[in-house]
Amino acid sequence: MAVVVRMLLGRILALIPLLLGVILFVFVIMRFSPVDPALAAFDGANATAEQLARFRAENGLNDPLLLRYVHFVWHLVQGDFGTSVITKQSVGATIATALPLTVQLTVLGLAIAIVISLVLGVTSALFRDRWPDQLIRIVTLAGVAAPAFWVALLLVQWLAVGQGIFPTSGYVSMNDSFGGWLNSMTLPAVSLALPVAAQLTRIIRTSMVEELDKDYVRTARGGGLPPVVVVGRNVLRNALVNPLTVLGLRVGYLLGGAVVIETMFALPGMGQNMIQAVLDGDVSKVQGFVITIAVGFVLVNLIVDVLYLIASPRLRSHS
Repeated sequence: MAVVVRMLLGRILALIPLLLGVILFVFVIMRFSPVDPALAAFDGANATAEQLARFRAENGLNDPLLLRYVHFVWHLVQGDFGTSVITKQSVGATIATALPLTVQLTVLGLAIAIVISLVLGVTSALFRDRWPDQLIRIVTLAGVAAPAFWVALLLVQWLAVGQGIFPTSGYVSMNDSFGGWLNSMTLPAVSLALPVAAQLTRIIRTSMVEELDKDYVRTARGGGLPPVVVVGRNVLRNALVNPLTVLGLRVGYLLGGAVVIETMFALPGMGQNMIQAVLDGDVSKVQGFVITIAVGFVLVNLIVDVLYLIASPRLRSHS
């Protein structure tokens, strides 16, 4: 346990400069935006040069880039993402409204991907080089090549338009109806999950095959232990350590894919709001959304690192 705690503290300390670097990268990139916040604030109202100059001075747009970055980080630490130049509303309040839906979509997609990949990956490894393995490998190869938006179009055409099982778009809050929420979120979540499930299936299959070829598995089987006990208690637990290392990257894929999927299904989450902010030229909103998603990606990878440290056989042997 002490080894895990030391490594965890090291990960957290390394996270601080990483987060500052991510924020700096997004902050600098947004400065190259062709959109002038001063012009966007007046929304084509033919503002005079004096009005534009006053707006830039009041909002610190004339300050050096480094000073603006320090001020921005200081406000971020206090939970202040700035104010939208278009709607005049707090960006933080908009994020607080949109983020829960994106988290729900990502978590549901991740859960579906994990269940599918575990079933297919374990089955493929146990039936190595036989027809179930060959079939699963062909299916996952197609899944890896299929982008989420293309999968979404197929599912909408088949299950929404053709069968009428799910709605083509719209969102029902979980507080209003859990059944309605699940119905509105299933197609978007499955669209996100299938490409990720295909990637994880191949990784789990490879890890399981390597684990099944080890000496302790042959010894356990020779000792008369049932295959279910050998696979479930030992092989699966050890084989899942390696897939954990790539799980964080797959969550990042889900967060990125949610931007497109939310727009396709008219879900009022981070993605749809960010696309609308881009169309409106609302730099403050875009900056806030991108930073939130980037920080979320970094934090998820920290959580995955912690799970990996806990699950690692080498560290378990030292605890």
